[in-house]
Formats: sequence, C-alpha cells, structure tokens
Amino acid sequence: MSATRMGRINEEIQRTLSDLIRTVKDPRVHGLISVTAVDTTADLKYAKVYISALDQGDVTEVLKGLKSASGYLRRELGHTLSLRATPELTFIRDDSMAKGAHILKIIEGLDIPKEEQE
Repeated sequence: MSATRMGRINEEIQRTLSDLIRTVKDPRVHGLISVTAVDTTADLKYAKVYISALDQGDVTEVLKGLKSASGYLRRELGHTLSLRATPELTFIRDDSMAKGAHILKIIEGLDIPKEEQE
C-alpha cells in the first residue's frame, strides 16, 4: 500500500478515535485525552494509538481504561470507517509533550549573553 494512502488511513483513524474516546463510559477514561498519532501496519491488522493526557499522573489508569474499552472502540471504528479490515488497537503512552516542555524549560534557563547593539 502506498505511503500516502497509509497516511490518510492513519489520520482518519486518529480523527475518528478522538471523537469515540469521548463516548467511553469507563470512569478511568477522564480528563483531556488526545490521540497524538496512529501507526497502522500495512495489512491493517494492528494499529498503535499514541495517547497523551493533560494530567500526566493518571495516564496509566487512562491506558488501562482504553485497553478495557478497545473492543467497543474497534467495533465503532469498523462501523464508521469502510476499511478492508478493522485493526486491533494497542494504546501507548506518548510523552512527547512533557519532553518538549522540559527541553523548553532548559532552553529558557540558559544564560545567553545578548550581543551589544551599536
């Protein structure tokens, strides 16, 4: 399958899952949760879904709740999208936002002398 088609499929799965996660009734799935990326295999059997949550302390509980609701999410994804196969979903914690904030904090803390303007 071409890379552009896989990219479009990944984006569509990401967009659909972002909407579907709001409908999950599991109490562990709460707060601001975003799907940062989706990586689907070429045969559409498996998809890694990268999840980021605003409250970093509850991410493990959110991932457990999403794993528990993966059957519901997969079924609804299959009804919404017309794909050859509906992928099995694996949820993975995405810490890229926290890492980016940490790097920004380090950069702001550097004492860089400003050049004299004449």
